[in-house]
Amino acid sequence: MGFMDLFWAASMPVLKVLIVTVLGSFLAVDSIDILGQSTRKQVNNIVFFVLNPALVSSNLARTITYKNIVSMWFMPVNILLTFIIGSALGWLLMIIARPPKHLKGLIIGTCAAGNLGNMLLIILPAVCKEKGSPFGDPDVCSDHSIAYASLSLAVGAIYMWLYVYNLVRVFAGHSQDSGNNVIIPIKDTGIEQEDLNRNLNPSSKFGEKVMVMLHVMKQLLVMFSRRLNLKAVFAPSTIGAIVGFVIGTVTPIRRLMIGTTAPLRVIQDSASLVGDAAIPIVALIVGGNLLKGLRGSGITLTLVFGIVAVRYVFLPLFGILMVKGALHLGLVHPDPLYVFVLLLQFALPPAMNNGTIMQLFGVGESECSVIMLWTYGLASICVTLWSTFFMWLIAKFVTPN
Repeated sequence: MGFMDLFWAASMPVLKVLIVTVLGSFLAVDSIDILGQSTRKQVNNIVFFVLNPALVSSNLARTITYKNIVSMWFMPVNILLTFIIGSALGWLLMIIARPPKHLKGLIIGTCAAGNLGNMLLIILPAVCKEKGSPFGDPDVCSDHSIAYASLSLAVGAIYMWLYVYNLVRVFAGHSQDSGNNVIIPIKDTGIEQEDLNRNLNPSSKFGEKVMVMLHVMKQLLVMFSRRLNLKAVFAPSTIGAIVGFVIGTVTPIRRLMIGTTAPLRVIQDSASLVGDAAIPIVALIVGGNLLKGLRGSGITLTLVFGIVAVRYVFLPLFGILMVKGALHLGLVHPDPLYVFVLLLQFALPPAMNNGTIMQLFGVGESECSVIMLWTYGLASICVTLWSTFFMWLIAKFVTPN
């Protein structure tokens, strides 16, 4: 299998995404205004509350079972590694570029969170169907790829809203109120200063000291829980993932809803019908949002190209080391498609939900558009080249002879 065959197999899915994205940009131009700003916000709400949850739940319910979820246990760990390594690289970039405070959450978020759902749901089935693909029978490959992409989408959504949302929330709060302080004043603990001094006196009883410390720790946890919005974890996509997991892994429920003879299969079919619309609509919205990036913003080129370097140079290199190490230790079964998905998770453009989160807090929207413009514009080259290289690695070192 030659390099050009692999390159062609990898480039076609990315080009499909690019074509739909360009169409979205065209529809968003002022002279056309079919996909203008107000329209994009309304459609984005439909995607967020309806289409994405239906997509996640229907795909998970159809493809995830207790048996295969056990075999894919390393994928959530792999996604967590992409977030950790991306965050560390994002912090290094901030030390070098010194961005304003309100953009720090955006920078770390775009470095940490990749497009782990929609991109994979487009790329993987298309790669399976391309001639020259190293992943065997196209139909079997396509079914497995949807299971992998669905699990990736579900786990990525949970991490996204648990980590990036709260990260942006903290930095956005600091930019709006520079007087906020994480350190709790003594008066907020409900303990008088003189009582605290008396209780911390060396001659005081040990039990009194413990009670004071426990009270302070309790107040710290209360303040942290107020800052950390755990309700955001249960975004509609996360709820859809939970529903999909339950249907797919609980055998009696699965028999009721999944399969051609299932009595309640119409519910699953309806959810699939609605969810399938998410992929092209999200690509159109991406294109419309990218148009805003053409008008520029105050973000520096150092930050933009730093994020590009993190997403398309350093993260994929770390990904090769991580996945190769997991294979060597026997943590990952040597299924070529599964290994390809784990590698590709390190080489994707930033998650589009970064833009949604910035819109929610009203900070860094134009800067986010510029970042998305460059990262998605370069995706047609970078993701294709990395996909080709990953398939070459897999064909040489993973695929049985």
